[in-house]
Amino acid sequence: QVQLVESGGGSVQTGGSLRLSCAASGSTISTYCMAWFRQAAGKERERVAFISPGGTTYYTASVEGRFTISRDNAKNTLYLEMNSLKPEDTSMYYCAAAEIGRSCPVRPVDYNYWGQGTQVTVSS
Repeated sequence: QVQLVESGGGSVQTGGSLRLSCAASGSTISTYCMAWFRQAAGKERERVAFISPGGTTYYTASVEGRFTISRDNAKNTLYLEMNSLKPEDTSMYYCAAAEIGRSCPVRPVDYNYWGQGTQVTVSS
């Protein structure tokens, strides 16, 4: 069992940056596939990025080169650095953890633990 709490969201202008944090407790995140999802109003939940226990990372094409996922195992915290933000990045952002299998899951339903979300708003 792992509990996740996101923070760091807010309002920023186009081109700005934010750093989201996901503080974990109850279990070490090094044993999970950790992911960031986002869900904008009226849209489906989208996997933005993940990092596997072995350090493999993935980014959806729309954020590649702008976002960086990382973790600090000593602090048991997951991060998402977001740069060159665009209005289309506006969304509720969630961190999630999945018990690792052969590969990190794609579907939200396959992630076992979720944070409460933090809102990111990007204005032009």
